[in-house]
Amino acid sequence: MEYTVQKLGNLAGISTRTLRYYDEIGILKPARINSSGYRIYGQSEVNRLQQILFYRELGISLDHIKEIVTSPSFNGAKALREHREKLLDKRKQLDLLIANVEKSIELTEGSITMTDQEKFEGFKQKMIDENEQKYGQEARGKYGDEAVNKSNAKIKNMTQEQHEEVTRLSEELTNTLAEAFKTGDPSCELAQNAADLHKQWLSYFWNEYSKEAHAGLAQMYVDDERFTAYYDKNQPGTAEFLRDAIHIYTGLKK
Repeated sequence: MEYTVQKLGNLAGISTRTLRYYDEIGILKPARINSSGYRIYGQSEVNRLQQILFYRELGISLDHIKEIVTSPSFNGAKALREHREKLLDKRKQLDLLIANVEKSIELTEGSITMTDQEKFEGFKQKMIDENEQKYGQEARGKYGDEAVNKSNAKIKNMTQEQHEEVTRLSEELTNTLAEAFKTGDPSCELAQNAADLHKQWLSYFWNEYSKEAHAGLAQMYVDDERFTAYYDKNQPGTAEFLRDAIHIYTGLKK
């Protein structure tokens, strides 16, 4: 069956503007242009659009999706199996949060008691699962399964006070780093304060600290585009600035 832009947009629940944009960036080209100048999509394009929307649902950038689906080695059946596993993981996260909310409702109504630890179990497990999904493979390859498993256990056993403190540290680090970046000097006092805050923040996730691992992680912020995009989202160049500040802080300046 063939579809015009309008019909495919209605079928997939997306706008015609989105489909035209996908055509412009080369992620989803129509099968052909008919004599009236309309884009026409066939079954192959429908299947690719489904894959694109699956990847979008998983929070993957369009640039990365394009690399995946246009690769000569792309395997649609394998991709669908991977989607299924990731969606099952998301369902587990949601089930944990739902169970947590239900318990909280019962607690509010006075029908059960609930420890402070239980109140945050769902959120902590969600954090672990999201980290595994995004960075698990790289982290396990770089630091080993034992180190990652210990880190996950540390997160899971985090108390409410520790959770609040790590959140505060994250916010303070973001603000301090932004101000330090304006100086352009990663060796300045403000930048070194940011590096120290980063070390304190890491202590809530790492089982043990080493200067070499800290410096290596800072380098990964520059080498891995996902980390770079996160740190550079407001001020391009922040990831490199943080790396340089941490390398100076640890005494392992490259």
